[in-house]
Amino acid sequence: MKNILRFFSILLITYTVQSCAVLSAGGIISQGQPTKEVTQPLTSTTANSAVNVDHSQFDSLLKKHVNAQGLVDYDGFTEDRTLLEGYLNQLAELDPNNDWSVQELLAYYINLYNAVTIDLILDNPNVKSIKDIDGPWTKGRAKVGNRELSLGGIENGILRKMNEPRIHFAINCASISCPPLLREAYTAGKINEQLDKATTEFINCDKNTITEDKAELSSIFKFYTKDFYINGNESLIPYVNTYSDTKARLDAPVTFKEYDWGLNKQ
Repeated sequence: MKNILRFFSILLITYTVQSCAVLSAGGIISQGQPTKEVTQPLTSTTANSAVNVDHSQFDSLLKKHVNAQGLVDYDGFTEDRTLLEGYLNQLAELDPNNDWSVQELLAYYINLYNAVTIDLILDNPNVKSIKDIDGPWTKGRAKVGNRELSLGGIENGILRKMNEPRIHFAINCASISCPPLLREAYTAGKINEQLDKATTEFINCDKNTITEDKAELSSIFKFYTKDFYINGNESLIPYVNTYSDTKARLDAPVTFKEYDWGLNKQ
């Protein structure tokens, strides 16, 4: 009897460890990172944080190697890889915690996600899609202190828990159907305006087709539908209408466009 109980105890421990590993890799848990919720409306400020992170190096690289359409010159990034790695090392040496403002946390994790994604493509220079890479979103790639976070962990375990759906239009998965990569680094001092810009430009671009009678939306709205519900209203239309130049009827049918995972390369 004791041997049977011992066997099931070991089995339970093994299952628990494996489950935690899966949850961590998939981004369900935050891996010890702070996840402050945004109090709406979000304001841009650097005055309420114990730390003000300098993202100027990444900002310079984005201005140099991203064009007006948000497409990336990966060959140019390769030539400046030492600078990109220097920026990632700078972020790795920091220790985000609850003394940081929500603005600083948003900017830090958005930039970390985007910089690590670019670095991942540079590690795999011949890929035609990020999906051709083994475990692009589940393997630990982003160094933060003594941890290695996965891209899925940053997105799902941290950013999505911060009550700010505009993050979906700020992080870039190196694909054609992704929201264009902003040609500047996100900063606490401009975060609200930057998120508004990214969201407005994406919703009004050709990745969505919105008329009064129908809304053909990017599959991003399908992947993360509940993130865009407003005030308990289980519909995407109110959120889309907040930013769309053309307003769809509240009862307009919603469909989703096919997602192009091709590389967002210039």
